[in-house]
Amino acid sequence: MKKVIHPNSITRILGIGLALLLAFTTTAFAQDQQGDPAAGKSLFNTYCAACHHLDRKMTGPALRGVGDKHDSEWLHSWIKNSQALIKSGDAEANKLWDEYQPSVMTAFPQLSTEDIDNIIAYTMEPKKEAPAAEANAQAAGDGDANSGGVGNDIILGALILIFAVLVVMLVLVNKTLRRIAEANGVEYAVKEKSLPLWKAFVKNQFLVLVSVVFLLLASGYFAYGWMMQVGVDQGYQPIQPIHYSHRIHAGDNEIDCKYCHSSARSSKTSGIPSLNVCMNCHKSIPEVAESTATEEYSKEFYDKEIAKLYDAVGWDNENQQYTGETKPVKWVRIHNLPDFAYFNHSQHVTVGQIACQKCHGPIEEMEIVHQEAPLTMGWCIDCHRTTNVKMEGNEYYAKIHEELSKKYGVDQLTAAQLGGIECAKCHY
Repeated sequence: MKKVIHPNSITRILGIGLALLLAFTTTAFAQDQQGDPAAGKSLFNTYCAACHHLDRKMTGPALRGVGDKHDSEWLHSWIKNSQALIKSGDAEANKLWDEYQPSVMTAFPQLSTEDIDNIIAYTMEPKKEAPAAEANAQAAGDGDANSGGVGNDIILGALILIFAVLVVMLVLVNKTLRRIAEANGVEYAVKEKSLPLWKAFVKNQFLVLVSVVFLLLASGYFAYGWMMQVGVDQGYQPIQPIHYSHRIHAGDNEIDCKYCHSSARSSKTSGIPSLNVCMNCHKSIPEVAESTATEEYSKEFYDKEIAKLYDAVGWDNENQQYTGETKPVKWVRIHNLPDFAYFNHSQHVTVGQIACQKCHGPIEEMEIVHQEAPLTMGWCIDCHRTTNVKMEGNEYYAKIHEELSKKYGVDQLTAAQLGGIECAKCHY
């Protein structure tokens, strides 16, 4: 009796191999990417930065590559309660204690296993030597500040490549087995006419299932990426009815932002300055100096914009008096938060002493203002987690700062530690 090799059996074997390879790839990736470095950076700045630096010794040791020095289980125990680990007689813990005593490692029982893994992942990132390279990396992966480890596009591309290679292997193996069978006189059980590749693929339920799952995951990935950009207007730069150059006013003439946007000191909004504020100066400035002009914007262009201001406010420059005939200026809003998000300028400008450029970018360099920051919730939260509360002359927070500093074991509290990431602070 002749031995018979069934193609369906070969397909099943290759299908199982495909499943094992995909499972191995997924598992290996998960192991390699244990922890989120981007989330770990925020946690490191909140809980660790007061005593540790990544690359130099402070109150505690440098933490770059700490995951290679200790296993994760030991690090979990040490971070959650170092004194308990020392008292248990652990050799590594006691060695650290002997080197750094009497400084006691603060216990962090509130940190979850995932939080600690994220911190470790952040400390395992290689040091960026060149500042220029770091700036380019941030420009390529930002947000972020949100990038960490292997990019999602690389992962997706790798999976597509693996899938394509396995399909090619399936075809080649079938042909190779056919030739081997013919050379050895073994009957290769096939139909009189071989099926086209797409029909053979459709009949293999496992490959169809894997393909459908892969396509669903890929579609979900791209759909999620697209939907996450809905409502994000970073880079928005509308043309205003009267050209106003922040480069000239805030830059060349060094006019304080709060001279025009005075309500930012004491109000929720920064306010749109009335044309009377413009006229405080432009009563005496009907035209710009030659040196103000640029290649793109001439002196004549700026002078015409000042004439538009006079027309809107009803100013007769020749007779140096108001005519009483005014016209509304329909300014186009640039920065706009959703109605369900609360933001108060005075809390940031007056209490927090935050510079306008922190959110609005180098406004003094902008000829036409654009939205510099994404203004997403994640962007705001990241700022709250990394920005220390300024205490100089700020008695309002003195008592709570003293109590919370002891609780967290830090000298400087972040806005997040003062409750700046509680949902009800911005959404109610």
